[in-house]
Amino acid sequence: MQLSNEEIRRYSRHLILPEVGMAGQKKIKGTSVLCIGAGGLGSPIAMYLAAAGIGKIGIVDFDTVDYSNLQRQILHTDADVGRSKAESAKETLAGINPNTEVVIHNTRISAENALDLIRPYDIVVDGTDNFPTRYLTNDACVLLKKPNVYGSIFRFEGQASVFAPHLGGPCYRCLYPEPPPPGMVPSCAEGGVLGVLPGIIGCIQATEILKLALGKGTTLVNRLVLFNALDLKFRELKLRRDPKCPLCGDAPTIKELIDYEVFCGIQPTSAEPASNPDEVTVQDMKRALDDPSLHIKVVDVREPDEYEIAMVKGVPLLPLSELNQRFTELDPNQQYYLHCKGGVRSLKALNFLREQGFKYVKSVKGGIAAWSDEVDHSVPKY
Repeated sequence: MQLSNEEIRRYSRHLILPEVGMAGQKKIKGTSVLCIGAGGLGSPIAMYLAAAGIGKIGIVDFDTVDYSNLQRQILHTDADVGRSKAESAKETLAGINPNTEVVIHNTRISAENALDLIRPYDIVVDGTDNFPTRYLTNDACVLLKKPNVYGSIFRFEGQASVFAPHLGGPCYRCLYPEPPPPGMVPSCAEGGVLGVLPGIIGCIQATEILKLALGKGTTLVNRLVLFNALDLKFRELKLRRDPKCPLCGDAPTIKELIDYEVFCGIQPTSAEPASNPDEVTVQDMKRALDDPSLHIKVVDVREPDEYEIAMVKGVPLLPLSELNQRFTELDPNQQYYLHCKGGVRSLKALNFLREQGFKYVKSVKGGIAAWSDEVDHSVPKY
């Protein structure tokens, strides 16, 4: 493998590093990386890897670009809203470095296709935002003996590591043997994320990939880096392989991919999901607000910051985070419709109130997002 004169000019600042040089840059060029996710983490990862000269980058993402992505997903621009993230990523990366081959996989990674997607690549980088895909990526990488460069972000905090049992380290299951209960950990859509945070964590992941490609330095195998943006502090935890790990331990019991939605306790959704008797529609909520004779009160269980962004006129706020201390403000004999952003937290509030003896409580399906889509378009979506 040779470098053209144009590539020598392009990578000159690498080439004069003794740890890289011509031989190292050829290793980078000869490396292929599969990036699972072209969002917050995938953006800086893919962009810096393309700029650094990685020879082949695969992008796995089935989603489309949304306005709410643009605050942090720098692969995409305003003009890309509504486009495939994979297509948008390929176009951006080609503009950064036309020498890098970009292969797009405009599909959802699953137990059925993960091994075939990952097998052709040297390194896998996890830029996902949900637990089923993290466990799936981990298991597939362990079975195929591929390094899994891990990162995750939430609000102002992030973490990164390299999971690679074949290189002497642990896997993701060694650190997190069991997933949290469904809904226990809010998503970025529910809890928010500082826009620059994925840039910091993603750059750490890209750094680890280049070190693995070069065979230089001390990687994050056996280490977990924790970052707090508010305090601007890094911490490091030592990790070790769990000999009892069902995947990479001394006597593994997981030898093939499983159903990760079921493993994470997520109920499968049918094409026409059955109606939940505890839920009402935003049209029901509108009727309750318009017709006082129904004697139904509507309560918003989102947080105050969200209420400032968007609210439905006439609906009082009682945050879910304060409900366990303030539920006595409500009448257990009154009928209530509870709404949040998308319908998840309102169901949590419903279950809590049921435990306190409230019998006439319903959750508004789709929350204020559905209200904005179906009832009042002037209410902003966030």
